[in-house]
Amino acid sequence: MAAKKPMRIRTRTQEGQIEVQILIPHPMETGQRTDKQTKQKIPAHFIQQVTVEHNGKFAVQLNTGAAVSEDPLFGFRLKDAKNGDKLKVTWSDNKGASGSGETVVEG
Repeated sequence: MAAKKPMRIRTRTQEGQIEVQILIPHPMETGQRTDKQTKQKIPAHFIQQVTVEHNGKFAVQLNTGAAVSEDPLFGFRLKDAKNGDKLKVTWSDNKGASGSGETVVEG
């Protein structure tokens, strides 16, 4: 099962490095909230891992948990990236859902 809205990946040059921002549409349920209508706990549903490849090689891995907010925005900088490079982002959650997206670095 993939996300309904597409993941967004943005890049920009920041202090001589490429800043990467990734917005992943996801409910990010903690398992602690109660449905107001049914009074039942809403099952946990959250992204566990985000992996980034830079020009086909492993670059970054983010391990996350239930404490991350809905539709999380992740950001980091890559020192060795430059305009025209390719980034591929993949994610997976605790229910087996996953998604991926690709972009070309633009400063």
